[in-house]
Amino acid sequence: MLDSEFWLQLEYTSLAGAIGATWLFPLFNSLHVLAFAFMLAALFWLDLGLMMGRWQQVPVKETMRSWLPWIWVSFSASVVTGGALFITRASAHVLNPAFQWKMLLMLAAGLNMLLLHLSLRKLASTDAPGTLAAWQAGLSLLLWSGVVLSGRWIGHIV
Repeated sequence: MLDSEFWLQLEYTSLAGAIGATWLFPLFNSLHVLAFAFMLAALFWLDLGLMMGRWQQVPVKETMRSWLPWIWVSFSASVVTGGALFITRASAHVLNPAFQWKMLLMLAAGLNMLLLHLSLRKLASTDAPGTLAAWQAGLSLLLWSGVVLSGRWIGHIV
């Protein structure tokens, strides 16, 4: 599936051509970086709060209400812009080890985030999340850091 004609056909669509051969590529690239940076900043504060016991001053539910919308909007923008960048060189990206690592780490980070959010939603507003949530928050920071690093390596590994 990695060397399939599908990826080449995706690259040759008019949308991929319009993005890859115009000013849209650097625009989407810049928006992708900005959206991901906003997501990481919000995630950083949420995860750091869970790791450092911020819930003692601000309840977990309030913290989540403050940061989750920023995380999801930024993540969605990052996925859309990343998808636009991907289709311009799909056949090369799917074979690129850095891209493969990025996708694997993003999947792991997403699953970790889903499990963490599901467990935190069960808490009452005054309940402390506990040690497991702190470890999951630390794992989240580690996994998303891996996503960033592998994303940066995509252009440098052929």
